[in-house]
This record gives sequence, C-alpha cells and structure tokens, in this order.
Amino acid sequence: MHFLSPLLEKYIEDSSANEPELLKELSRETHLKVIQPRMITGHFQGRVLSMLSKIINPTNILEIGTYTGYSALCLAEGLSKEGQLHTIDINEELTDFQRRYFDESGYGSQIIQHTGDALEIIPQLNIDFDLVFIDAEKREYLKYFEAIMQKTVPGSIILSDNVLWSGKVVEPLDAKDKTTKVLVAYNQMLKNDPRIETVLLPIRDGLTLSRVL
Repeated sequence: MHFLSPLLEKYIEDSSANEPELLKELSRETHLKVIQPRMITGHFQGRVLSMLSKIINPTNILEIGTYTGYSALCLAEGLSKEGQLHTIDINEELTDFQRRYFDESGYGSQIIQHTGDALEIIPQLNIDFDLVFIDAEKREYLKYFEAIMQKTVPGSIILSDNVLWSGKVVEPLDAKDKTTKVLVAYNQMLKNDPRIETVLLPIRDGLTLSRVL
C-alpha cells in the first residue's frame, strides 16, 4: 500500500534537509550489492531520525536491526560528545560493510556493533538508554519491547519502525500471516501500556514514538 503518491513523497524529501553525501553513497552501494535494499531507512525517514536524535541529544542509543548502517548513522548525528550507540544485527555478513561507513562518518569510535540475537544481547548491556530504535524481526517486537523496558528510564524514547506493515494492519487478517498479527498486537500494546505514552506517525511504513513515563 502506498500511503502517499510518489510525487508528494518527492516533494516532502525536497522540502526537508538534504541527504548527507555519505548516506547517499551508502544507499547507492546497498542497492547495488545487498539483498532486499528496500529495507534501508532512506532519505526522509533518515532525516526524521536525525532530527529526533538531535532534539533528545542522547548519551546512549540502542538500535535493534542495523542492516547496512544507514539508520545508525542518522541516529548518531544527535549523540552527545561522550555518547555511544549500540547497534545489534544477527547478520554477521554485513558487519564489515557497516564498519566501513561508520568509520568514514566520524562517529566510528562511538558506534559499537553487536552480532547475534538481540534478545540474548540486550540483557547483557549494563546501560540505561535514552533512545531506542526497533527495526528488526517484526515477530519479536513484543519481546524486544519488554527487554528494552528494563534498560530505559523515565523520559527515554522508544521508536518502532514498520508498524503499519504496508497497510496490512487495517486489512482483513490472514490466519497464516503471523507477522501482521504480531504487529497488530504490538500496536495495541503500545496504545494501552501504562508505562509509556505513544503516538503513531504515518512516516514511510509507520513509525511509533513512545515515551517512557
């Protein structure tokens, strides 16, 4: 489902901050060399992540789902000088790809890569995170959320990506579609959980912003 026309999407991008040259190159190489390049965050959403991070000015960021590193670099733009970004991905084949761009960006020393199952890695991180971005296996979103709630404090911001799932969340549910079922349950949980307040933004494939109370 396309929520906006391509013409309007182009206008929105053109009316927002320019995409940094390094991220343009990262996007280009991702589309040339990596499977499922549509998973990349992209220009407009990347500028949204950058702006939110700059507003928050976090000391510690957690990202679940690195892919080729685009969103991590956008989030890193708002890090405090002594801040760190911990990013987790299960695909070790992309680690060197990510690191090359991280180091070229100037944020390399602040970005810590973790490879493996996020549900195993998160409990090992003895850190309170100011900002969390969830963009990994959708069927694990409910578990990710509970894991990261143990690593946040009042005022922490949790961003959840792809929560509209190409519009499937409002379509008749196919009993075999476990991913959409989980995302519908996840969105309802975010709405009703008394530990947070939430707003769902119609940005790209849906981006939920939740604030820990």
